[in-house]
Amino acid sequence: MAAEPSAAPRLVPVIFRRVGDGRPYPDHGLTGKDWAAVPPRQVRLADLVTTKRALDLDTLLADDSTMFGDLFCHVVRWRGELYLEDGLHRAVRAALHQRSTLHARVHDLDDDRTSSSDRANSEER
Repeated sequence: MAAEPSAAPRLVPVIFRRVGDGRPYPDHGLTGKDWAAVPPRQVRLADLVTTKRALDLDTLLADDSTMFGDLFCHVVRWRGELYLEDGLHRAVRAALHQRSTLHARVHDLDDDRTSSSDRANSEER
């Protein structure tokens, strides 16, 4: 009996771009009030890199898991990557509900770096 030709490789859907461990970017110094001033926008889950490797199931399954925090995830853009700083449980919950995007507050450290270098260049003149 002849072997059947192997099927074409299937693309496996992923939840996140990558699972990270820790925050590779410099400290941004944002407080809760600072984060609240950042308008939320939609972000694709597949574009996010997590900053935590572990997930607490009690928190994931809790009905009131966002009761005491920001309703929106906190994401930091650094060197072109989007890092999920806060809101891993909300992001996983969104994925479990078959959603590919979520609303997050995105702080852009790339813009901060550009603004800082622009200010330094203008001060030199």
